[in-house]
Amino acid sequence: MGKERRKYRRIATDQVISFAPVDTRDLLGVSRNVSPGGICFEAVGCEINLDDLLRVTFNVGEHTVVAVGRVSWATEMDPITTDVGLEFVEIDPSAIELLEEVAGVELF
Repeated sequence: MGKERRKYRRIATDQVISFAPVDTRDLLGVSRNVSPGGICFEAVGCEINLDDLLRVTFNVGEHTVVAVGRVSWATEMDPITTDVGLEFVEIDPSAIELLEEVAGVELF
């Protein structure tokens, strides 16, 4: 088994999120996991490229988080679905603390 390369522990999720290139209308996706460093989600029916800046809105418990991130990877799953890895570049420090707190709790 290989060495874990992830910097942050992932929090499994399965919730509807919104995302959009910064300064455009929101689109919908489904998050797969989130960490203090970024979010993985599934996007349907849109083109997403490496290094795109996207704004995402998602919930952590009762809290709504809005963050901006850069696409660090995007994998086409089928002709209309893309799995996206987004690294946060702008996120409220209190949201990071919340994610760190939730990640510290055993969810799996």
